[in-house]
Amino acid sequence: MKPYDTQQTKKEQVREMFDRIAPAYDRLNHTLSFLVDKLWRRRVVRLVRRMKPRRVLDLATGTGDLAIALARRIRGVQVLGVDLSEQMLSLAQSKVASCGLDERVVLAQGEAERLEVADGTFDVVTVGFGVRNFEDLAAGLREIVRVLRPGGRAVILEFSTPTNPLFRRIYGFYSHRLLPLVGGMVSKDRKAYEYLPASVDEFPAPARFLEALSEAGFVRCRARSQSWGIAHIYIGTKPVRP
Repeated sequence: MKPYDTQQTKKEQVREMFDRIAPAYDRLNHTLSFLVDKLWRRRVVRLVRRMKPRRVLDLATGTGDLAIALARRIRGVQVLGVDLSEQMLSLAQSKVASCGLDERVVLAQGEAERLEVADGTFDVVTVGFGVRNFEDLAAGLREIVRVLRPGGRAVILEFSTPTNPLFRRIYGFYSHRLLPLVGGMVSKDRKAYEYLPASVDEFPAPARFLEALSEAGFVRCRARSQSWGIAHIYIGTKPVRP
């Protein structure tokens, strides 16, 4: 699905959407999630830190929260943050500079399906709330496999739909009614905040996404439910041998 009813490709619309909402993105992201997004990112960082990576790619880095957290918490790690949106990257660069991490966090504009890096460059690839915005999910996952070294891992944090019927109903009311109302008022782009929960509904269920990871070439794929199924952390490993 696409954010807007235009003839542009999904990639073009997603780039335009995040350029538009960038100034309000961090404030809305933390407020509308009641700061739970920060807890989920900390869990991702703890998982990645145990992998002892030297080089990490943070794909769909947005305003850089996860890339910065990785650089802060993992000694000596070098992080490349890649995103479609120029405006999101501009905000990320300001945050990186204010944290004094310019030498350890490098930011670049790019597309998930066509990364301008060599095969086997990274020990870990992270994606925080970005895979559902890929124009071609299968191609994006295959590209992550390509840029990982053999034995390297992908750690993906993404929203999902709770399975408990009562909680799913409550969460659905919040995400489809209240979130677009508040997000639209603050960001001045209600379509963007209607797209975001709708894209969660359309995204593959955890079991199907694990299959997609396997089909892309990952092994030992697993998922960890977060906050009663509102989100999941997915982990996949690139095989040492083809």
